[in-house]
Amino acid sequence: MTPSSAAAAPPGPLLIVSGPSGTGKSTLIRRLLDAGRWRLRESVSATTRPPRPGEEDGRHYHFWARPQFEEALARGEFLEFAVVHGQYYGTLAREVAPWRAQGWGVILVIDVQGARQVRAKVADPVSVFVRASSLDAYEERLRKRGTESEAEIQRRLVTAREELSAAGEYQYQILNDRLDEAYEELAAVVDRSFARGG
Repeated sequence: MTPSSAAAAPPGPLLIVSGPSGTGKSTLIRRLLDAGRWRLRESVSATTRPPRPGEEDGRHYHFWARPQFEEALARGEFLEFAVVHGQYYGTLAREVAPWRAQGWGVILVIDVQGARQVRAKVADPVSVFVRASSLDAYEERLRKRGTESEAEIQRRLVTAREELSAAGEYQYQILNDRLDEAYEELAAVVDRSFARGG
């Protein structure tokens, strides 16, 4: 998918959204996209991990073989990348720059390390950290999902502590204990981001 060749528009904003697992980032972003209030899209990351049941290439991820990913990495095609559990994940520059040039806002849902890489390369990102009120709340949400083993839950809680220590690096912090309130806060950030012209 590529942006349409519309008339020149002010560059759209680049929105970085980070936060520990279980904070409801995906739910908030889905509401933003479904609202239809903005020209807004979520970037599709590339990864070398195999698709999970129900995942579609080009929609959930770009599923690439390791040599393809490493060649693109060598050519400098990524805004950010990481190796997680032996698999590459990354944000392609072509998922971002052409859309912004057409006035679209682009959302990157990336971790703290990825956000640091993007901020080092892009002058004007808008960064949002989504959090819950406590680690107990994270743990409760992870357990309710029922998709992770006990070992995975504990690993995610360790990661959450590390990520929370970096929350101050973000321009906005949104507490997602009440979904509707958190959504309105995030929508207000998006409104301001478009109003400033990208």
